Amino acid sequence: MAKDSYLVGLIGAGIGPSLSPGLHEREADRQGLRYLYRLIDIDVLGVGPEAVGDLLRSARDTGYDGLNITHPCKQLVIEHLDALSPQAEALGAVNTVVLEDGRAVGHNTDVTGFAASFARGLPDVPLEKVVQLGAGGAGAAVAHATLTLGAERVTVVDALTDRAAALAASLNRHFGEGRATHATPDRLPDLLASADGIVHATPTGMAAHPGLPFAAELLHPGLWVAEVVYRPLETELLRTARALGCATLDGGGMAVFQAADAFRLFTGREPDSARMLADIAEMAGVVESSAG
Repeated sequence: MAKDSYLVGLIGAGIGPSLSPGLHEREADRQGLRYLYRLIDIDVLGVGPEAVGDLLRSARDTGYDGLNITHPCKQLVIEHLDALSPQAEALGAVNTVVLEDGRAVGHNTDVTGFAASFARGLPDVPLEKVVQLGAGGAGAAVAHATLTLGAERVTVVDALTDRAAALAASLNRHFGEGRATHATPDRLPDLLASADGIVHATPTGMAAHPGLPFAAELLHPGLWVAEVVYRPLETELLRTARALGCATLDGGGMAVFQAADAFRLFTGREPDSARMLADIAEMAGVVESSAG
C-alpha cells in the first residue's frame, strides 16, 4: 500500500531562501499527502560540506524518506551511498537521494529538469553551436542535458580552466569525441559572435551575486539565452537579452521539473508540473516584491 506521509529534506549551504519546501509541500497538499520538507543548512549548523555523510546517516536513522542535495555537497555525498542511477554515475553528482529498505540510492534530476524546461521553453531553437558559461555542479548537469537534447557541439567556458577541461573530457567520453570543447572567458566575444545560444550556469545574477556574467555588448538578437539561476526569475542577463530580442529561458522551469522528478522518486506519485510552474511564479514573485 502506498504511504501517505513523507519526511524529506534538503542538505546544502545557505539554503534559507530555497523554494523547494514550498514546491514539494504545495504539490503534496493537493495530492492529500502529509509531507514535511526540512532544510538542513550546513552554514546554520556550523559544519563543513564533508559533514554530509553524518547528516545522511542521521536522516536514515530518524526515518527520512529522501533528501535533496545541493551545493557544495553533490559530489561529496556519493561515497556515502549504496547505489547510483546511471545518470548520477555519468555526472559524478547527486541531487536526490531516495532512502528506502535500508538503502540510500543517488539520482540526478538536474539533467532531466533542465532538459524538460528547455524542450518546453525553447522548443525550436538551433543547437549547432552552444556556449555554456560555468562548469560547476549545475554546469555538468545542464551540459549533459543540452547534448542529450541534440546540441552538436558545446563549448564550456569557465574561469577555472582545469574544471572546464575536465567537464569537456567527461562529455566527450559520454557523448562521443568532438561534441564538447572548453575555453577561457577571454574567448567569449569570438565564441558568442558565431554561437546559436548560451547556457548560463554560474551564480552571477542571483540575489546575492547581482550583475551580468559578461559584457552586455556580447549579446545579439541571433542568440538564445538559457538561465539556470531562478532567484530572481528575471536576472539582469535575461532582462538585457529580452530587450535585444533574444529568445530566453528563465531558471524557474529547471527548478520545477527537477523538483517534480524528485517528488516522483520520493513518493511514487505523479506530480502536476503545470501547477508547480504556477507555484514557483507565485512564490518567486512574492519574494521579489517583498524584497523590493
